[in-house]
Amino acid sequence: MPQRAATIVGGGIGGLAAAIALHRRGWRVEVLERAPEFNEIGAGISLWPNALHALEVIGLADAIRALGAVEATGGVRDRRGRWLSRTDNAELARRFGHPLVVLHRADMLRALTEALPADSLRPDSEVSAVRDDGDRLVVDHRGGESRPDLVVGADGLRSAVRHALWPDAAGPRYAGYPAWRMVTEPLAEPPSEGAATWGRGERFGYTALPGGRMYCFATASLPAGAASGSSEYAELLRRFGSWPDPIPALLAAVPADAVLRHDLYDLPPLPSFVRGRVALLGDAAHAMTPNLGQGACQALEDAITLAHCLDGTPDVAAALRSYDLLRRARTQAISRRSARLGAVGQLSWPPAVLLRDTAARLTPTRATLRSMAPVLGWTAPGNRATAAESESH
Repeated sequence: MPQRAATIVGGGIGGLAAAIALHRRGWRVEVLERAPEFNEIGAGISLWPNALHALEVIGLADAIRALGAVEATGGVRDRRGRWLSRTDNAELARRFGHPLVVLHRADMLRALTEALPADSLRPDSEVSAVRDDGDRLVVDHRGGESRPDLVVGADGLRSAVRHALWPDAAGPRYAGYPAWRMVTEPLAEPPSEGAATWGRGERFGYTALPGGRMYCFATASLPAGAASGSSEYAELLRRFGSWPDPIPALLAAVPADAVLRHDLYDLPPLPSFVRGRVALLGDAAHAMTPNLGQGACQALEDAITLAHCLDGTPDVAAALRSYDLLRRARTQAISRRSARLGAVGQLSWPPAVLLRDTAARLTPTRATLRSMAPVLGWTAPGNRATAAESESH
């Protein structure tokens, strides 16, 4: 089979992983990134066992895992700091083959870009048009014109590829709350356990990064576009400065100018992730809220599944139909689950908060892990499930 060419629109985690998976199967790939350079604006990223299984397929699981931190335990606390539920990372690894690993997004993006030929990375290449005339694909971008055999739209929540080929699709919908994200300076004695603390209409979470740093995140029920009266750091201190330890100490270790704030959106379900020889991937296909920590994980699953479906067949359109069948129902179900968890976490009516916290406290850890199996027990297409994965189902 002659070498085929793929144009990946979007140089984030999903797009780069798809490029790596295709490149290692003999495709000629180019990754068009609209930003002047390949970098990641963000803080931490959670890689659950399913994401690490996906990275295994492209030979990067060990390298990326080495960039992150593995906590012994994590869980959920109430507004007074009492534990509602806890998860043992060793048990997570036993059941699903890998632990939960947290690392900085910039470190992960660097590892992915280094796994591709330098000449396949094309920054400052914003896409202006994507066309499929039945005989030929055409991608117009700032660097010129590309005519590949395959186009992958991995360009995020407000995807240009989705807009071009799914012009009537519903736009993103606001989740009802923004997220603040930040990374502390190195701490002399960082917390040994991570946690998400649930309040009334507010949440604050933290988890370990390498080097004694902690990745922190927070939410509060607010209208879209609402602006803080002062700085975002001051807003966090006002809202969370008196919350249970170690939250005040973590906030004290955050540089005041290093707080990121973004309104959170998800994407209404699309009827298909493919049009002819064009496929959507990651947030462009199924943007979800971060409550399950599965956004990047599902993009990695997408990338591996896409490459598998294309492997060994000259019919790109047929391969993409298989990709759609394998990915759409799963990702849309996980998106709905994440939205439900976010709604529960943001409850503010006191009786509902009491009922939520009581239910969480009374749910056995084993039941919690069992409920996570449909998400974390994913096996790459063509790979046999491990004994631990089989047990989890």
